[in-house]
Amino acid sequence: MSRTVRMTAIAATLALAASGCGGVGSGGDGGGTATEGALSTMGFGLSDEIATTRVDAFRQDHPKVDLRIAEGAFDEQQFLSAVASGNPPDLVYLDRKLVGTYATRGSIQPLTDCVEDQDIDLGQYRPAAREQVTLDNVVYGIPEFSTVRVLYLNEAVLRQAGVTPDQVDLADWAALATVSEKLARVSGGRLSRIGVDPKIPEFLPMWAKANGVDMISTDGRTARLDDPKVVEALTTTVSLIEEQGGWGRFKSFRDTFDFFGAQNPLTEEQIAAWPMEEWFLNQAAKNSPDAELLVRPFVDRQGNPLTMSSGQAWAVTKGAKNPDAACAFVKQMTATDTWLAAAKARAEARRAEGQPFTGVWTGNAEADRRIFEELYQPTGNRRFDEAVEVIRSVQDTAFALPASPAGAEFDKAWTDAVNRVLSGQTEPGEAMARAQREATAALEQASR
Repeated sequence: MSRTVRMTAIAATLALAASGCGGVGSGGDGGGTATEGALSTMGFGLSDEIATTRVDAFRQDHPKVDLRIAEGAFDEQQFLSAVASGNPPDLVYLDRKLVGTYATRGSIQPLTDCVEDQDIDLGQYRPAAREQVTLDNVVYGIPEFSTVRVLYLNEAVLRQAGVTPDQVDLADWAALATVSEKLARVSGGRLSRIGVDPKIPEFLPMWAKANGVDMISTDGRTARLDDPKVVEALTTTVSLIEEQGGWGRFKSFRDTFDFFGAQNPLTEEQIAAWPMEEWFLNQAAKNSPDAELLVRPFVDRQGNPLTMSSGQAWAVTKGAKNPDAACAFVKQMTATDTWLAAAKARAEARRAEGQPFTGVWTGNAEADRRIFEELYQPTGNRRFDEAVEVIRSVQDTAFALPASPAGAEFDKAWTDAVNRVLSGQTEPGEAMARAQREATAALEQASR
């Protein structure tokens, strides 16, 4: 843990003690079993029927458990402060890529006993999701959603520019800049339409993988950030942005997009081609059913489908007062039948609103199979139906950055490097060499 974070955690802990506040913990003496007592969470919210249906199922089956959900996004400083104070929530809901870091720090517990006591079938979870919560063959988290990336195309924009969908070929990096230039609208340094958005920094690991290299070893302990193929991937993607007015103008324009409303960049014709998570399909079906959307797999340089998986996971905290109930909760929240009930609620809600149901994508492969076999029906819109099939086809072949003892530090090292290049502070090779040094130091420190 860095000195800054450690001091912040200590200061926050003292503040909690001075105020007498219970923080995000259970707020009581604790204790309990899988079927009774208080149970508290952090980082989760009851934002829609997918969440509420599953939580309601747990409450119905465990009426003597006093479930207390502190709604809001995961906050690292608040979490570390709660753990340091000895008053943590029982469960924390966080990005899977952070699991290895907090496991190494001792902030979350191994789930070996949990899996055995609750008879949780780890085989039901998708391999990429399962591996991302497993460090040194020990499971520290239970995966929830599984988010993958695909390529979205606005066929209306492509047609205006005289470009066919097949010409937006992610396998041909040399030609991609030319295609992007045809699709983009840049006048007087002002960008009014993005041609090809590479979505960096976030998607650099996928571009590197497409170029034949993993940015970190499969055991999560050796950084490969200065590999020439990583540098080439960064150089190529940065150049796409530079040719569309540069990072400042590009980001400012992209930041105006509303991907969750009817005036999204698809309907406003503000973008032509971009990789993005599969959740946008649901938003497009809901808000832009008549848009000329095409979905294709992201591909490597040989043209083979490729995608990266990410998502959230549940972890039991160090000092949890009711770990038995916590374990029962995560089992039910990610169980096949619970997911099926939640998906049914989503399908019924969409039907009541006269909107298409495009599925629910989880970390549980068996749940997804049943959702699409028992609940999903083709919408009748060729574009959306083909998109669903594309997303289904890449789910099982997704990769994820592996669990790492310094996952948070590794992520920061390469993300900061990309941002330095985008802002013009340094060149790709120099940036990734520095990131390699920073990541290596963090990994060595975490492994001691």
